[in-house]
Amino acid sequence: MIGRKKSKQDCSKGFSRRLKEDTISQLPDHLICFILNHLPTKDVVTTSVLFTRWKSLWLLVPCLDLNSRDFSDFNTFKSLCARVSNSNKAFWINKLKLTIDKNSFGVDNGSKLKSWIDAAAKGKIQHLHVHRLPHFYKTPENLYECETLVYLKLFEVALNDAKFVSFLCMKTMHLEDNMYPNESTFKKLISCCPVLEELTVIIYEMDRKVFRVHSQSLKRFSLKRVSSFLHEVALSGVVIDAPLLCSLRINDNVSKSFIVNNLGSNDKLDLSILFGLWHFDETSVTSMRSSIDRFLPRILSVMEMTIHSPAFMLMYRYLALIPFPHLPKFSYMSRLSVTLGVSDLQFLPMFLESCPNLKSLIMESNTNSKRMLLNGNYHINFSSVPKCLLSSLEFVDIKSSILVYVAGMKLVKYFLENSTTLKKLTLRLALRLQYCSAKDDIVKKLRKFPRISKTCQVGIVFD
Repeated sequence: MIGRKKSKQDCSKGFSRRLKEDTISQLPDHLICFILNHLPTKDVVTTSVLFTRWKSLWLLVPCLDLNSRDFSDFNTFKSLCARVSNSNKAFWINKLKLTIDKNSFGVDNGSKLKSWIDAAAKGKIQHLHVHRLPHFYKTPENLYECETLVYLKLFEVALNDAKFVSFLCMKTMHLEDNMYPNESTFKKLISCCPVLEELTVIIYEMDRKVFRVHSQSLKRFSLKRVSSFLHEVALSGVVIDAPLLCSLRINDNVSKSFIVNNLGSNDKLDLSILFGLWHFDETSVTSMRSSIDRFLPRILSVMEMTIHSPAFMLMYRYLALIPFPHLPKFSYMSRLSVTLGVSDLQFLPMFLESCPNLKSLIMESNTNSKRMLLNGNYHINFSSVPKCLLSSLEFVDIKSSILVYVAGMKLVKYFLENSTTLKKLTLRLALRLQYCSAKDDIVKKLRKFPRISKTCQVGIVFD
């Protein structure tokens, strides 16, 4: 009797111990799902073997990241996806990322993939990321009518011809290296999103279509279309019409034309475009002058601009073709950030002639500057003083490395001697301990430079 009582007590103690050890299982389903939602999907799936209650609990997790490479073989991955699409799980999914390894995906699996995306599209999914679908499979047409989507990212996906698109809730879209059947499909993807605010487009370099971005709600747009190969013929252009746009970033070295409509004075512009040119001699720039003539007047109203080294040189060469009295003016621009090489510094004053009301100037040297100065090619000469230095420029920030400090000091001296309204000049130098002598030399030189602005302060930052 006593032994039976002791046995029951031991069992009771063991049960209590197991209960303490498995406190998570005592939680309600929605809290367990909340915890599982913060784990990688492959780990979430493995929880189904822990307890009978957990067998189907993972199907209630609202966010899934399904990657075929996370599974030992593709059949296991396919079975898992089938279980998701054949259950009510599809209606629980809030976020889905689907990544397919092309090497493990056969043509006969196309219908399976269609059913997975179909199931997600028919549910109430809000975030969808499809990564690297096989080139022989195209997205299902009902994806274009997923009206609950808020975020869509398609990477290396072959899209179907879009007869009808309805993304009523779409706010963010990322399209990267996809295959579009025609220009109309790309245009509809954008124009049929009535509340779209942020768009990123990265175009496969050999795609020769004209890409048209028409949106009445778009606020931020980033375009990348670059190639590392020299094309004999520049590719077709880009058309942007977005009246609410406040931030535009273009990195494109192959498109031969740009049309930007409705760019306002409050917009921010990040510019790295070459109009398909790889050389900036007078003959080359003249050949694209009509395209630049159409583009430049449409961006003159921006308030803030960042321009990168190749685009800076292209614009300088273009401005050099125009008689000084007819030079186009960025009259609203108050802040300019420019990346340029040491050899480009001599062209800066003329470029600044187009910015008569500039208040803040940020400059950074590119990587080519180091090679040039190692060869001793750092001779620069500033021959003119633009209007903004005499009337509006208040802040100058020069970011430079130790290798370009000689040219940088000439630049500093130029601004201190000629900027009548300058309030602060900051010189940022990347100096290591072995360059302490150079550091002291810079400080000594700065103290000797005359300043035309009596309120100007000079700051040195050593990174």
